[in-house]
Amino acid sequence: MSIDTVGNFLTIIRNALKVYKRSTKAPYSKLNAEIARVLKEEGYIKDYKKEDISDVKAELLIYLKYVDGESSIHEIVRLSTPGRRRYSPAASLKPVIGGLGISILTTNQGVISDRHARSKVVGGELLCYVW
Repeated sequence: MSIDTVGNFLTIIRNALKVYKRSTKAPYSKLNAEIARVLKEEGYIKDYKKEDISDVKAELLIYLKYVDGESSIHEIVRLSTPGRRRYSPAASLKPVIGGLGISILTTNQGVISDRHARSKVVGGELLCYVW
């Protein structure tokens, strides 16, 4: 049995948004940090940083973003799961909610949004939708 670390990370963010927290902590991994980087670049979160707990353990502190009391993330949905991976070539990447949202993908050029993937003409594994 495997643990879906990305799914857990997205659920931590989703739960923090439901109770209007200003920040939340999640287990650190390179993939979680890259997803947080894309969310920050696209304007969905304020900031993130790595906090070392001990020599071998770290957490990712995520500062959530609210505009006029409303979260900038309305929904965050996991697409690819450990049991069923979803891959998409660049040509079939569709805009999320008419371009209001983004898809986050892992590609051979790193973790990027669907906009960057279309401009670089690369496909990859679809991790999640955010809008």
